[in-house]
Amino acid sequence: QVQLVESGGGLVQAGGSLRLSCAASGGTFSKYAMGWFRQAPGKEREFVAAIVRSGGGTYYANSVKGRFTISRDNAKNTVYLQINSLKPEDTAVYFCAAVYTSFSALYTKPYEYDYWGQGTQVTVSS
Repeated sequence: QVQLVESGGGLVQAGGSLRLSCAASGGTFSKYAMGWFRQAPGKEREFVAAIVRSGGGTYYANSVKGRFTISRDNAKNTVYLQINSLKPEDTAVYFCAAVYTSFSALYTKPYEYDYWGQGTQVTVSS
């Protein structure tokens, strides 16, 4: 069983930056592909970014490409999401997720993930 704990959210002005972290425990972190999702009030959970087990491959939603960067440190059992040039429409609860995989694969659908964190709130003021 993998436990995921996000941190780093907060209130920031448009144009600002945040770095979200997701600390994993209870499993062999390097055997899990990781992803970030977000959910705004009244909306479905949406894919933001994904990273393969080794960290050597990443994939982004079009809405965040060029502004968000996903990375991981397998020695620290942590995945990160660097968020730059924040916009009010980025306001949401951000979740990290993990899926056990034998492949160097990327996953973009919520149902593909086995474990979820509790989320961290990001609020962007205009």
